[in-house]
Amino acid sequence: MTATAARGQRYSTVAMSLHWAIALLMIGNIGLAWYFNSLPHALRSPPTQLHKSIGITVLLLTLARIAWRFIGPPPPLPDSLRPWEKVGARISHVVFYGLMLGLPLTGWAMVSASPLVAVHPTVLFGVVLWPTFPFPGLDSDALHDAHKTLELGHGLLAKLAYLTIAVHVLAALKHQFLDRDDVVARMTPFVPLRGAGS
Repeated sequence: MTATAARGQRYSTVAMSLHWAIALLMIGNIGLAWYFNSLPHALRSPPTQLHKSIGITVLLLTLARIAWRFIGPPPPLPDSLRPWEKVGARISHVVFYGLMLGLPLTGWAMVSASPLVAVHPTVLFGVVLWPTFPFPGLDSDALHDAHKTLELGHGLLAKLAYLTIAVHVLAALKHQFLDRDDVVARMTPFVPLRGAGS
């Protein structure tokens, strides 16, 4: 494979930047959630605000990433992948996009339905007041029920994220160290494409 052809198998700089920014923010936000859930309620507000700010940032970056997929479509999956690996890769992408949208949206809706939203509004990184998610026509009891349902959904999506991230990392390690192919290099800057010199 020539160097030019190998570069055609790689994601664009924009796609890679969005991928790694979202990945780092999501992993950091998971750790932040574990941290503030271990604190007494009186100490949770600052890390919770940061958690919400990061979540909204993930949502905005995900919308940018979806838009970029239409502007700069991703490279095709490598021919070296087995059929089941290609199916798994496509399912993984769908699940990840669902999580990258679903987690911040359910979190945003959950805090918007909370009776504490007037006391603890979402202020992105302490600077930008973020609007509440609209719940037209719901009384206080219905809002309470919606909050509980959204809290449950947000928690279930978080658990799905743990599993999906673990599987994704294991698959990447398999490709990099067992299969020794270019799957990881396609989305990782500074990792050379093995096929570039052939």
